[in-house]
Amino acid sequence: MKQLLNYIGSLAIGALLCTGCQPQQAPADYHMDANGISREALENYLDRSITMVYLLIPERPEGRRIYSYHADDVRMVKELGAKFLGRALYRWGGERRLTEPDFWHTADSIARDLHAYDPEIIIQGCLFEVITPQVEEVKIPAWVFEGFGLPVEERNFSYEAMLNEEGVMVDHWHKGSSVPDISRTETQLWFYYLAGSYINVGCEAFHLGQIELIGMNDPKREAWAQVIGKIRGYARTHARRQWVILDAHTPYGGMVKDGVSLLDFNSFPLRIKEIPEEPYKAELAVNHLDALYGKSEGCLSPSGWSCEHLPFLVEFDNYGRGPQPNVADLNSHFVWGWDEISWLAQQPEAYRNQWLEYAYRWVKETDPNGHLEMPGCRMITCPNETEGNYRANTRSEACPLGYSQEETIKRLWNQP
Repeated sequence: MKQLLNYIGSLAIGALLCTGCQPQQAPADYHMDANGISREALENYLDRSITMVYLLIPERPEGRRIYSYHADDVRMVKELGAKFLGRALYRWGGERRLTEPDFWHTADSIARDLHAYDPEIIIQGCLFEVITPQVEEVKIPAWVFEGFGLPVEERNFSYEAMLNEEGVMVDHWHKGSSVPDISRTETQLWFYYLAGSYINVGCEAFHLGQIELIGMNDPKREAWAQVIGKIRGYARTHARRQWVILDAHTPYGGMVKDGVSLLDFNSFPLRIKEIPEEPYKAELAVNHLDALYGKSEGCLSPSGWSCEHLPFLVEFDNYGRGPQPNVADLNSHFVWGWDEISWLAQQPEAYRNQWLEYAYRWVKETDPNGHLEMPGCRMITCPNETEGNYRANTRSEACPLGYSQEETIKRLWNQP
C-alpha cells in the first residue's frame, strides 16, 4: 500500500511539473478607464513600448524623408506584441498638413486596423515645442472655444498670439519656427485642438515634448495644469477608454504641482556616454550629464496612487549632429558627434543587437522605475541610404531598408 501511495504521489508531482499542466500565467493587466490606470498596468505598457514615428501619417514625402513601408511597420508592431506605440502621430512644424483630409483619414484608418487586431494597443500623439506661421491656415473648431468657455468665433489660429510677449524662444529653431508659450491662451487652445483631434482618431497618449521650454513663463505650472485638465476632460467624454496617458521630457525629474504629478510617467533621452578609448562604442551611466536614472520624482500620480519615484521611459532620441562628428566629447549630449539614434544606426548590426540587449538589462537593473522604449522607427541625421530613417524591421523585400533589430526586441520582450 505504501508503495502504491508513493507511486500515486509521484504521478501527482509529475503532473504539476509537466509543461502542459503548470498553472497558466495570468494575462498582463492593460486596463484603464475614466478613473485612470494602475501602476502595474502602466508599467506593463512601458515594458512593451516602441517608438514608431509617423506610423499614422500618409505615405508621401515629408521634406527629405519618405514615410513608406507602413504595411511592414504595422506587421512588425503586431508580430512583436507591442502595446505602446510612441510618437505615432504628430507634426513638427508643417501645420498645413492638418488641413488635409488624407492626414486624418490615414490616421483613423491605421488606428482602426491596429485596434481591431488588439484593442489594448495605445497610440501616442505628440504636442511638441514648435509652431510656425502655418498654424494660421488651421481653422479653430467650435468645440475648442467651447472647451474653454469662450465665445465661438469664425477664425484661424494666430501664430503671434502663441509667442512669448517678451520674445523668449521666438525664432528659437530658426526664423519663423518658435517655441509656443503655454501661458498664452492661444497656445492652450492649440494644444487642446491637437490633443482632441488626435483623440478623435484613436490616440490614448500624448508626449508633451520639452515642457520646460514651453513653460518658459509658467513657473508654478498653473497654465500647464489648466491645459492638461482640459485635455483630460475631453478624454473623459471622447477617448476610447476615457483616459489619456501623458508624459514629457523632464530634465528636473518630473512635472509635479502641489505634490501631484501632471504626468502619468516621465521620459527622457537615454543619455548615452562614449567610451573614448574604444572608438564608436558607448555605455550608460548614472549621473552622466542630466540622465534621469535615480532622479524621477516621487508624487501622487494622476490616477491617485503614490510612489517614491514615478515610472519613466528612456528613448533613443534624435536631435541632429554635433559640431564634431565621430569625435568623443563626454561633456556633450552628442554620442561620438551624433544624436543617439543616429549613433546606433551607424553601428554594425551585431553590435546594435548586443547594445540593445545591454541597454534593456542595464536600465532594469540600475533603476527599476525605468523602462527602455525600443527603437522601432525614428529619423536619423547621419549619412544613410534608408530615406533618413532608422527602422528596426527585419530587412526583407517588404522592407529593404530595415536595420534588423526586430528579432532582438521580440526575444527580450518574450523572455521569462
